[in-house]
Amino acid sequence: MADLQINNLSDFAKNAKILWTKGKDSASKAARNSGLFKEVDIPMESGNTREFTEIDLEEYADVKGESDQASHARVQQGYTKVGKLYRVAKDITISYEMRTQGKYMEIKRKLTNLGKQTSNRMDLDMTHRITYGNDTSYTDLNGRTIDTSIGDGKSLFDTGHTVKGGSDTFRNILANNPQLSTTSLESMEQMRNNNTINQFGEKMTMKADILFTTDDPNTVRTAREILRSSGSTEDYKNVGVENTFQGNYRHVILPRLATDASGKVDSNKEKYWGLASSDMSTAYLGVHEEPRIKSPGSIDSKDFSNDDWKFGARAGYMIVIVTGGWISLSKGDATT
Repeated sequence: MADLQINNLSDFAKNAKILWTKGKDSASKAARNSGLFKEVDIPMESGNTREFTEIDLEEYADVKGESDQASHARVQQGYTKVGKLYRVAKDITISYEMRTQGKYMEIKRKLTNLGKQTSNRMDLDMTHRITYGNDTSYTDLNGRTIDTSIGDGKSLFDTGHTVKGGSDTFRNILANNPQLSTTSLESMEQMRNNNTINQFGEKMTMKADILFTTDDPNTVRTAREILRSSGSTEDYKNVGVENTFQGNYRHVILPRLATDASGKVDSNKEKYWGLASSDMSTAYLGVHEEPRIKSPGSIDSKDFSNDDWKFGARAGYMIVIVTGGWISLSKGDATT
């Protein structure tokens, strides 16, 4: 950056974009890359809302007698949820003094940090749909009330989710909220076996392929021991005993899961963990505007009075979760 000149805004903007992109690429996108959310494109000039829904068919075929007509499968419209686009933004100022007095490291830090901020906010907002999945709303760091209810009107994690085609209910939060262990993982698998139903109340097979946790070291280590040990996870000296968990799940660490609405550490949530099916997920990230840099257009774009150049970052998206059957949670705090 030592070749930046005060009057060479075009070259400065090109270098700024390179630094901004390095920052963007280095940002943690744990939630976006987790497989928990399905990503959809929201084209320009296509409105600011989208309706997401699920549709279920019967699970089983009927017996067909000789020359009888086959019965038609029943179709059940499931719950729907509407998402609305919003934008996030942040600006920085590159002063005349910074540009002309060799403050290149400060400029570099500003631009690379700017590159992370919209991606970081997207990741925080996505993660908080799980963090606050025990509530139907929360207040975000900008004071907005965020609706976290799903299609049945309940919180994402609940003991009495309903279905559209009958009176059956199901739960997706583990009783007594134990910390992660082989025993509690088996309990969650059993809970999912007994509570994975379609909109008719029929039992479905839905393979969970993700084990997600916070970045709590003890929980992370436990997850790795469970999933990677080549022997028994309870007795590592018991050579030749197969680890039946090995290869069943992909471990996803969500560093922002145990945070409060402003992104600060929330130790009350540090033991959160759960299972999810990436294939059957009804969590959606609708992207209207990928994180991008906004640069001044010409030398005259500097502030006339103070000679500052301003750069910004922008992004636009929506986050929607329709149903809860694809994901299960334990808060790990032993609450009932």
